[in-house]
Amino acid sequence: MAQIFKPSANNVAKVTLMGIAIVPLTVGVGLAALSRSPANTKVNVPKNQPVPFSHQHHSYELGIDCRYCHTSVEKSWFPGLPATETCMSCHSQIWTNSPLLQPVRESYETNQPIKWNQLNKLPEFVHFNHSIHVNRGINCNTCHGPVNNMHITWRGKAFEMQWCLQCHRAPERYLYKDLSKPNQSPREQVFDLYWKYQEVGSKGLSPVEQELIEGSFNGEMDEKFVSEGRKLVSNYGVKVQQLADCSVCHY
Repeated sequence: MAQIFKPSANNVAKVTLMGIAIVPLTVGVGLAALSRSPANTKVNVPKNQPVPFSHQHHSYELGIDCRYCHTSVEKSWFPGLPATETCMSCHSQIWTNSPLLQPVRESYETNQPIKWNQLNKLPEFVHFNHSIHVNRGINCNTCHGPVNNMHITWRGKAFEMQWCLQCHRAPERYLYKDLSKPNQSPREQVFDLYWKYQEVGSKGLSPVEQELIEGSFNGEMDEKFVSEGRKLVSNYGVKVQQLADCSVCHY
């Protein structure tokens, strides 16, 4: 019987089989990389807003307390967005004719709220309470990135579940306290860091404080701070055994 396939067909068959195995794997790796890239997560991608509000100017340069605009961050699951009246408490006196603030003036005159574009949105089956975290001393920048240094605000973290669990499984690595101010409450500690940064700059901060301000803090502390963190876990009544339970974050 005559040979149907030439010897080179063996190579074709090998390449085909390898392609069948490699192509799906390559596609899977590519899709996984795409799902974690800024193109999908929008991390570090500035988002346009109806008013070009600069956190760096208001928080760092002017020293306005976060809670002046985010009024409910210490007592509610939602941090709160500033009413137009809050903006106009200053801008009825300064920059009164700025074209950039025209949407604010129109909102005030028509009594229609400004429609800000949401940066961080959790799935409907997840709940997050800002007040619990702030009142345990978790700094805003730990989750939101270096907000106080953002001219146009962007998403600081991707909010993946494994990232949340890193803190919930080892809270002693994330509960930071300035040991030179032992009488400050956890929430006072959160906001005092921004005042300290404004006064002394980054060079006057500890390494951990610098990472908090930069939004790069990932829980890596030396043993001294970890030991202090364990004390804070006990003092703050953090129930570590329950923090990794599904029901803590999921409906």
